[in-house]
Amino acid sequence: MAASEPVAPAPSRAAHERRQPLPWLTPGIYVGAMAPLASILLRASQGALGANPIAEVMNELGLSALVLLVASLACTPARHLFGWTWPIRIRRDLGLLAFSYALLHFLTYLLLDQALDLAAIWADIAKRPFITVGFLTLLLLVPLALTSTKASVRRLGYRRWEQIHRLVYVAGALAVVHFFWRVKIDVTQPLTYALVLAGLLGVRAAVWRSRPTSKRTAQSARPGSPRG
Repeated sequence: MAASEPVAPAPSRAAHERRQPLPWLTPGIYVGAMAPLASILLRASQGALGANPIAEVMNELGLSALVLLVASLACTPARHLFGWTWPIRIRRDLGLLAFSYALLHFLTYLLLDQALDLAAIWADIAKRPFITVGFLTLLLLVPLALTSTKASVRRLGYRRWEQIHRLVYVAGALAVVHFFWRVKIDVTQPLTYALVLAGLLGVRAAVWRSRPTSKRTAQSARPGSPRG
């Protein structure tokens, strides 16, 4: 009997990660995403946040959340339009960072602006439409963040997991509406984000419609939060 050929050991996870292209990508995303928060903290320490520092902090945290949320939604369209694969690797991270900034935005309102006055907070949510919409946006992002892991995909099943993560499109639209109603007068910025979001959703819709029906119901599972 001929001697069996030696079997090469399976590559370790560390070796796989070393071979992965653009190893700086994920750390770079986190460093870049922390820049707005670092800027806020630095200016706060210097008393340079303007006449209404709490409003300034809320506005910057909210805008950072929107930018990261739209960036996460751009990942899949970028793959379809340009053939890039790297955006999918950072989609989950962008989504979690967007949720983190949205949560900080809300906590600033809750703790600094309203001093944890629950009666006033509920009155604001009920009576002021832009706060109602913003609160709904945060609530929609919570299940996406909580189910962002591969373990969640296995536990829920891909189809149910995918249905949950489609809420990100609603969250994105509500976030833009929140921005529109917040600024009231000069809507240039929120209009820009609305057009970008509409374009991204248009690409997704076009790709979806171009697929055969069989492929629409048999997509491969790839977790990310929120989906892009």
